[in-house]
Amino acid sequence: MSKKKVFVSFDFDNDRVLKDFIIAQARLADSPFEVVDHSLKEAAPEPEWPKKARAAIKRSELVLVVVGPHTHKAQGVLKEVAMAREEGVPIVQIIGYKDGNYTAVPNAGRLYSWNWDNLKRLLA
Repeated sequence: MSKKKVFVSFDFDNDRVLKDFIIAQARLADSPFEVVDHSLKEAAPEPEWPKKARAAIKRSELVLVVVGPHTHKAQGVLKEVAMAREEGVPIVQIIGYKDGNYTAVPNAGRLYSWNWDNLKRLLA
């Protein structure tokens, strides 16, 4: 069975650890998804960043937004969500931490809890 190709969008300034967690879960033997790309590892020059992000999103079958306390205001995430909408790539967003109040990223759909059952169902 082939795994769904997922682009991970996250708040680079505040939640890089969440990206590492989702990559670790993608490596589990029964994972139905693989992370093909994620928000850029470093700040790219402004003219290059949108082109690279759009290309990565287009290669993906789904964009997974991992939500932390400030993700709904993170400019890079907002742009990646807009690109996914423009390219017709489905978007799912999950809460990255157990505790706290989280605001869904605008135009990114419903906000789900991060647990293995949800990931397997949403990303299959």
